Amino acid sequence: MASSQIETVSTGVDKAKLALSVVLLVAALSGFYLLAKQGPLVQWGVLGAGVVLAVGMFLVSEVGRRFIGFCRDSTREVKKVVWPTRKETTQMTAYVFGFVVLMALFLWMTDKTLEWVFYDLILGWRK
Repeated sequence: MASSQIETVSTGVDKAKLALSVVLLVAALSGFYLLAKQGPLVQWGVLGAGVVLAVGMFLVSEVGRRFIGFCRDSTREVKKVVWPTRKETTQMTAYVFGFVVLMALFLWMTDKTLEWVFYDLILGWRK
C-alpha cells in the first residue's frame, strides 16, 4: 500500500509547538542541574517530566505526526522482510570463513613467492 506524499506548509502554530518543545527540553535540562541541592529524586523528576512534555509537544506538531507516520511505514516494511533460516545463516557464515581462509592462504603464498623471487633469485641476499 503506497501512501501519497502530500507536502504541507508549516504554519506558525506548528513552529510554535516545535519551539515550545525545544524550550521545554532546555528547561528540563536546566532544572536538572539547578535543582542539584534538592536531591536526585527531584532532579530526575523534573528532567523526566520536562522530557515527557517536550516529546508530547513535538508529537502533536505536524513534524511529529509525519515522524509517527514514518515509523509506522518503517515497521510495516520491516515486517515484509524475509529473514534467513538458521541453516541458511550457518551455511553463509561457513562460506565466508572458508573464503577468508582461502584468500589468506593465497595471499601468504603470493607473498612468499615474491619474497623468494626478489630476495633469493634477483638480489641473492639469502644464501
